[in-house]
Amino acid sequence: MKFKPKKSLGQNFLSDQNIINSIISTANINKESIVLEIGPGTGNLTKSILKKNPKKLIVVEKDKELSNFLYEKFNNKISVINKDILNIKLNSENNENIIVFGNLPYNISTEILVNWIKDKDKFKCSKKLILMFQKEVADRILAKTNSKAYGRLTVFSNWKYEIKKEFDISPNCFFPKPKIFSTLLTFTPKKKIFRIKNPENLEKISRIFFNQRRKMIKNPLKQIFKNPKIVIDKLELNQNLRPQNLNPLTYFKITEEFENLIN
Repeated sequence: MKFKPKKSLGQNFLSDQNIINSIISTANINKESIVLEIGPGTGNLTKSILKKNPKKLIVVEKDKELSNFLYEKFNNKISVINKDILNIKLNSENNENIIVFGNLPYNISTEILVNWIKDKDKFKCSKKLILMFQKEVADRILAKTNSKAYGRLTVFSNWKYEIKKEFDISPNCFFPKPKIFSTLLTFTPKKKIFRIKNPENLEKISRIFFNQRRKMIKNPLKQIFKNPKIVIDKLELNQNLRPQNLNPLTYFKITEEFENLIN
């Protein structure tokens, strides 16, 4: 059975077996592993995951036709969920953590990542996220302080996860071929996470700063705090710096000060 990829769902099916093997090798899958695959498509990666004999493999596929195909192809070897991953609540199964694979549609990849970071249950039940992004998006996630790509997505992604770039993936490894390169990133939960009560506040603070990225940070600080000098002195901030000059930890601390004021 052949499928015509749907542009509306951002479907690009991974077809290169060497790349599939490389992706699988980034996770230590064994008979005790519970694996979740987001966007399995026609099941090429799914097939290789099954060869590692995980305890359980769950696939989330939004496309109804593909869901039925996967169910028939793999029968009782996998659990198929025909839903949008953004609408699924996950809890750790018997306190066991999940290894997550995702060939994410480019148009919603950042939304899926942010959703995973904000949802405390999804975060707690994830052992490792192995996610594929448009290279430009991956570069923003990995960006260093003081670089042009550094921004809100960098700050938010680095709050809960240690992030590692594995490798870039050529358009030739997909059907149909996308116009751009992809990048595989692995996300491992940090053992110590800076305490922020509400992730929406970190989003708000970083948005205010990076919406004024060409201005000195004294401007967004005045917008956030009635008396910014208290925060400037406490955190020893150079108010003449610009948003890209502050590292993620500084944004976490600014968010903490904001939360202390509103609670």
